[in-house]
Amino acid sequence: MTSVAAELLEVLWGRASTAPVSSSQLRVLFILEHNEGINLRTLADALGSTPPSVSRLCDRLQAVGFVERAPSSSSRRELQLHLSGRGSAFLRDLRTRREKELSAVIEQMPAAKRAALLDGLEAFCDTAFSRMQSPLRPSGTSEAETA
Repeated sequence: MTSVAAELLEVLWGRASTAPVSSSQLRVLFILEHNEGINLRTLADALGSTPPSVSRLCDRLQAVGFVERAPSSSSRRELQLHLSGRGSAFLRDLRTRREKELSAVIEQMPAAKRAALLDGLEAFCDTAFSRMQSPLRPSGTSEAETA
């Protein structure tokens, strides 16, 4: 059942296209959204990748106007990465489109099943966050605040 649910979510997510960014680039945008001003090495660690690979991802995101690089206030050799206004707008639009797709399905579910789904998703988020150092959770927030 879990794999079927995951596949159906992929289909719904696919209806809300992430073009012009790849799934790897989308992960970068999500991480930057919650970790404003991180450096390339920290981003690479969060992605489980290498700084040169992540630098190329950021180059492409900067080229489409979704990421900005700025000199670090603590080190002249380091750059801080920031989500641009255009990148933030892209994520808002993507979330709106994804929410619309999910809402269309959820609204057709019986009320009791919707409530059970919400409870289950809250438990899922709490458990997932506790199993990993989530780059999507803003630093200093608790699991309950991000669920």
